[in-house]
Amino acid sequence: MNAGLIEAFWLGFIGFMIPGPILSAIFTEILQSGFKKSFRTIFYALIAEAALAFVTILLFSSMVEDQRIFPFISLVGAVVLVWMSRSLWKIKSINSDSQQIFTFSKIGLLTLTNGLFATYWITVCVPKAIALNQTVVNGKYLFLGAIELGWFLGAVVLAYIFARFRPLLIKPKIIGPTFKIFALTFVYFAITMAYKGIVDLI
Repeated sequence: MNAGLIEAFWLGFIGFMIPGPILSAIFTEILQSGFKKSFRTIFYALIAEAALAFVTILLFSSMVEDQRIFPFISLVGAVVLVWMSRSLWKIKSINSDSQQIFTFSKIGLLTLTNGLFATYWITVCVPKAIALNQTVVNGKYLFLGAIELGWFLGAVVLAYIFARFRPLLIKPKIIGPTFKIFALTFVYFAITMAYKGIVDLI
């Protein structure tokens, strides 16, 4: 297999392990509905990320990188995270039949407003995809496929490991505080995204 594709796979696999709002969303879905139903959120995130990554590659493979939009994306993303954290904070019990926290539109919005994701793709992945495209026919699209495969497998592995602790985390006295921790995690990411956006604007 081409070394560039192997590198793309590991960029996706390891890249997913970096804490962020999508990872927190998947963990939250595991607590709410279990490991199997968390695949819904994983696939939502995969589709949203792959679509945004595809558009990013198309745009930036033929133009000069312009990162001036990232601060604004980060600020919008911070607002989205705070909005979602309010829903997580209110959860006090498990009721997977009547409540779906992360719809496709919410996951898509999280992905779209994740300034870190855009920065990662444009500064790391796009140059590597373009380099591969110069040596392999349709290399940039093969790169995209390889990195998304790595991302998906990384998501499944980490979700499975986390799901092993679900029986402990869903006990009545623990579930409320657990979801509050995830809500605060979202707030933390919101603060860091807002801070980075403000600093970049200054």
